[in-house]
Amino acid sequence: MKPATLRMLTLALSIAGSSFTLLGTAHAHGDVTPQPVNTGNLKKLGSEWLDSNPYRSNAEAIRIGKSAFSQNCARCHGIDAISGGIAPDLRQLPAADEGDAVFQGRIRFGSIRNGVTYMPPFEGVLSQEAAWAIRSWLDTVRQE
Repeated sequence: MKPATLRMLTLALSIAGSSFTLLGTAHAHGDVTPQPVNTGNLKKLGSEWLDSNPYRSNAEAIRIGKSAFSQNCARCHGIDAISGGIAPDLRQLPAADEGDAVFQGRIRFGSIRNGVTYMPPFEGVLSQEAAWAIRSWLDTVRQE
């Protein structure tokens, strides 16, 4: 491996290994400033998280979810949810309520292993409406 390539790889790994979460910024595979998601056209859901997606097959939620995913998730999970290997391929989430439970746990609480943040928690950063809109869009690109 060329020395310049090795230095860049070492730098990338050290940046990824020093991941953490700060208010207003999500740090996992890189610095990401969460973008606001306008969910004004969707039914309000309240403060208690629902167990299953209330917007499943809702055209407006799907439209909002696609945009929200592109702005807040694609950097790690890939454009159109086609993962490049950095993060899980979200097109393969289980269907229906089973997938909703997996999705909700990850988006709310993130994923931390051995003290390293692989996905920051988005509860309090994205609204429940925005999260379920993203899930609604992910349903449309789901693959077996």
